[in-house]
Amino acid sequence: MEGQDEVSAREQHFHSQVRESTICFLLFAILYVVSYFIITRYKRKSDEQEDEDAIVNRISLFLSTFTLAVSAGAVLLLPFSIISNEILLSFPHNYYIQWLNGSLIHGLWNLASLFSNLCLFVLMPFAFFFLESEGFAGLKKGIRARILETLVMLLLLALLILGIVWVASALIDNDAASMESLYDLWEFYLPYLYSCISLMGCLLLLLCTPVGLSRMFTVMGQLLVKPTILEDLDEQIYIITLEEEALQRRLNGLSSSVEYNIMELEQELENVKTLKTKLERRKKASAWERNLVYPAVMVLLLIETSISVLLVACNILCLLVDETAMPKGTRGPGIGNASLSTFGFVGAALEIILIFYLMVSSVVGFYSLRFFGNFTPKKDDTTMTKIIGNCVSILVLSSALPVMSRTLGLHKLHLSNTSRDSETAKPSVNGHQKAL
Repeated sequence: MEGQDEVSAREQHFHSQVRESTICFLLFAILYVVSYFIITRYKRKSDEQEDEDAIVNRISLFLSTFTLAVSAGAVLLLPFSIISNEILLSFPHNYYIQWLNGSLIHGLWNLASLFSNLCLFVLMPFAFFFLESEGFAGLKKGIRARILETLVMLLLLALLILGIVWVASALIDNDAASMESLYDLWEFYLPYLYSCISLMGCLLLLLCTPVGLSRMFTVMGQLLVKPTILEDLDEQIYIITLEEEALQRRLNGLSSSVEYNIMELEQELENVKTLKTKLERRKKASAWERNLVYPAVMVLLLIETSISVLLVACNILCLLVDETAMPKGTRGPGIGNASLSTFGFVGAALEIILIFYLMVSSVVGFYSLRFFGNFTPKKDDTTMTKIIGNCVSILVLSSALPVMSRTLGLHKLHLSNTSRDSETAKPSVNGHQKAL
């Protein structure tokens, strides 16, 4: 009987691992397909040649797609964990959600941390150096020569980063034990380096989020149709049409008294066409879209911004008054044992909305900063170098999102002692779970 019980336990563990691997693969496949369509929408079409550069661009495209899929997974994991906790509390013994357990959540966070490290320190540097490589002088040109140059550059970059960390460790903590710990690349060096990246991502989020919160109203105002109050759109379209025809005649040489440069006239004509398109869209919009959607969206943005600021202010006040409110690790009730919000499912849904709003605001603020303004992707006109830079930036922001959300008090998720099924999960030391 004991032998049969042992075989049964091993079979259950095997089936559980197969089920979790299948779920992870399907989720990542969906994210990869969506990321591929997003990148190809912005990728410059002139980069598609039928030669060696085309192969290099295709490989860089696949690596960038992988990185963007990992970023999307890192963003979605926190809301997925929160909603999973509420589902397990609402239906603890439901047969159809037995696959949703603490072991699966642990596995997803472990994979997110592993792939984030892989993308940040291996795949994205490889894609950039591979895209810019030409092969060493004296060697036969080709893919192999470019791969060799890329691997050499990656080795030099790794030595440079290792030297910088060694110098920083010597300056901060000149201890033999701390220096010897750097030899342990897997258990200490990579998690420490990833924690530094997460710290920089948190600082970048703290810089971008306030800018994004203020810019969200402007961005939504450009995307939506504003109400027409005391405006005659027909008259404005008629005036714009006359200006467009006048500029077109100047470009065609029908007016010999024009002293403008051709490039300036073309730019002015493009601006006039853009303004005419916006006016025509406002004219074609229905009364519901003009008079209901725009005010409702603006009020919703105002409510979300106010709730976010209020929650952050209350959390900061609690941290100042109560020392026990500090996030000191991963001790907590875990997944499926207690609700994360006082208001139950409604509070959890509000937390998810605020987390998504925080991420969108940070991305908008990132592209609104003057230093990163040139990184803004354009439809069908973004080079692979810019795509790689955008993927790395979004990955850094998404990796720091759980840490910042936990620090600001937007969620109280813990990943230790998750549920009755979590004992099958392997312990993790990655940066994501330490932050949570």
